[in-house]
Amino acid sequence: MTETLTAAVPATEDLFRADAYAVTTTATVLAVLAGEAGAEIILDRTLFYPMGGGQPGDTGVILAPDGTECVITDTRKGIQPGTIAHRAASAGTLAPGQTVTLRLDWPRRHKLMRMHTCLHLLSAVIPAGVTGGQVGEDKGRLDFDIGELVLDRDAIEAQLNALIAADHPVGQRAITDAELDANPGLVKTMSVQPPRGAGIVRLIEIPGVDLQPCGGTHVARTGEIGPVRIEKIENKGKRNRRVVLAFAEG
Repeated sequence: MTETLTAAVPATEDLFRADAYAVTTTATVLAVLAGEAGAEIILDRTLFYPMGGGQPGDTGVILAPDGTECVITDTRKGIQPGTIAHRAASAGTLAPGQTVTLRLDWPRRHKLMRMHTCLHLLSAVIPAGVTGGQVGEDKGRLDFDIGELVLDRDAIEAQLNALIAADHPVGQRAITDAELDANPGLVKTMSVQPPRGAGIVRLIEIPGVDLQPCGGTHVARTGEIGPVRIEKIENKGKRNRRVVLAFAEG
């Protein structure tokens, strides 16, 4: 049964930041709300990534205590700060206080992880500010403010695949807001700044290749991405170019 949220609920523990490879866990239902998609389920913790930073929200199922499945079609940031809303056409038998089992749509998530990490490599290959981007299951894109830079499609593709084949490790670390302020070059996105206020900013690091703030999910090594191809480079204005890439096996 859906309800209107009238009292504050605790922030959702985001398990995907510590372990992007976890595919199932248990959680406690905090609230079941009426939402745009029919119902929004708030849990005390989740594996599901909420849409943000160009990466789509995760999908999967929540298994109720009676064995019925609630199909999650999207995941977004909740209306209350720090909460994560799991969207479904219907919440079924889910109710606050229940212990439930989460099952992530892993094949979809893994494609998004591979593509997101590949876009970080692309931003390292092209030395220009990023004006926009989108992570997809089979394709992804970044928009660049290139100035006088001339983009060579074949050269970019070759450099990307070389970085992928080198199987660089992909890790994460954190810095303070003050440290980020002292190193503004870490922020490649020109129109969107990383979230501040919590005191800590998460960085995704590919040693010797790339280091930048990011809240998304990533693979552990670049070799996991697999070969890619540059589909096209589009002219989106005097200075703006859109680079679209896809997995080579697609």
